[in-house]
Amino acid sequence: MQLLDSHLHRADIPDSMRHLIMYISRAAKYIHYHLQIGDLGAAGTQNASGEAQMALDVVADKITIDNLMHCRLVNCAASEEQEKEFVCPSCGGTKGEYSVAFDPLDGSSLIDANLAIGSIFGIYKGKGFVGKTGRDQAAALYIVYGPRTCLVYSAGKGVHEFHLNDVGEFTLVRENLTVAETAKVFAPGNLRCVNQNPKYKALMDDWMAKEYTLRYSGGMVPDINHIFMKGQGIFTYPPYPPKYPDGKLRLLFECAPFAYLMEQAGGAASNGSIDILDIKIKDIHQRTPIYIGSKKEVEKAVKGMM
Repeated sequence: MQLLDSHLHRADIPDSMRHLIMYISRAAKYIHYHLQIGDLGAAGTQNASGEAQMALDVVADKITIDNLMHCRLVNCAASEEQEKEFVCPSCGGTKGEYSVAFDPLDGSSLIDANLAIGSIFGIYKGKGFVGKTGRDQAAALYIVYGPRTCLVYSAGKGVHEFHLNDVGEFTLVRENLTVAETAKVFAPGNLRCVNQNPKYKALMDDWMAKEYTLRYSGGMVPDINHIFMKGQGIFTYPPYPPKYPDGKLRLLFECAPFAYLMEQAGGAASNGSIDILDIKIKDIHQRTPIYIGSKKEVEKAVKGMM
């Protein structure tokens, strides 16, 4: 049995990055606990994008911020739940090596249905995010809270999977996850778009005609995790004017971390024009369309949507 901390040591991850990932994993353990015993209802508040928050959104955001504030390695952070990035006082906004962008509880609208949800993290060297691209990430990871709680991370040396055991330790399950170039599974976000975009409808029709398997839960974390676990697949979320002309998903908090992980596993991620990792961050709540997963399926989706 190999623990997360030992794996980070063996992978020759810098000590500062190792400690930061361990603090994030600690936050995940507390979020896991609150999902078992916490309030499953609405918080009666809205996040920075005007979306209704669940009570556990607020709890997960606080838990994550508290852990980042105390690790003394983060100079600033940005949460999908907060309007602006914020300085971590323990480093005075200057001494910390890293900036961390995170979605503390992705898919929280699925909580009351008892479906899998997750947390997403992108870790950048230096201060701030605006003006950078996803390629500037030094590491990325996500946590899935489902029948089992698992953590998947990459710090530029492959993609690795860990499960949370009964004594509260993340233990190694698989190293060097890979995603094949071709796929037989598709996870299509926003199927309403087929009514206004014939190209998206044609893409769906093609996958169904070829008898691809549909796997879509309504949560980005579990659906992309499915691609990693099965080693193939594609997830799509196109633009949807007039409500989401630039797509619904956030570049910094969701798409860039997953694009980093997907490329590390041999897959691809595009906004329909360029690689997700090449999009310059202009605003922390910037949105983007996304086509992510097996390379050849992403290429086909992008070509079909042109």
